[in-house]
Amino acid sequence: MKLSFRIKHFLFSAFRELFVHNHSSLEFRAKIFALIIAVNEDSTVESYIQVKIIGRSIYGDDMERVDLLMLSTKELVQKVRDNNGLTVDTLITNIQKELKYVPRYAKKIDIEPLKSIIALSYDEDTIDYQNNILEFLQTLKEETLNTKKSQIEKDEKNLDSKH
Repeated sequence: MKLSFRIKHFLFSAFRELFVHNHSSLEFRAKIFALIIAVNEDSTVESYIQVKIIGRSIYGDDMERVDLLMLSTKELVQKVRDNNGLTVDTLITNIQKELKYVPRYAKKIDIEPLKSIIALSYDEDTIDYQNNILEFLQTLKEETLNTKKSQIEKDEKNLDSKH
C-alpha cells in the first residue's frame, strides 16, 4: 500500500466517522467479515485478501473504500485476538443491535461471499463454527427483513429523497 494511503488510514482511523461517507454501513460490513474471520484462530492474510475481493464487488473501483473495509475488518479481528474489549459474542451482539436500529443493514448480509472465507479454514470444528455463524446471520437477516419490512421501506425512501 502506498505511503499516502497509510497516512490517510491513520487519519481515517482516528476520525473515521467524520471522513468516510456512510461510515456506519462500512463498519457494519466489517463486523460481519470480522465475525467469520475471528473464530478461525489460524486465519491468514488470505482471509483479508478475500475481504478485498468481496469489497471490490461491493464498492467497484473505489479502492480507498475497499481498503478501508479490509483494514476495519483487520482492526476488529485484532481487537478480538488481543482480548481488547471485543469478543465474538460482543460482535454478534453489536450486529444484532445495529440491525435493531438500522434494519436496512440486513440487506448487506450476503452469505455466499462469506463462504469464500470459510473455504480458507482447515480445522473441521472451526468450519462447523463458521457455518453455524452463517446460519445465524442468514436467520437474522431473514427475520429482520420480514419483521421490519415497513421500517426498511420508509428508511430507504428517506435516503432516496436525501440524494
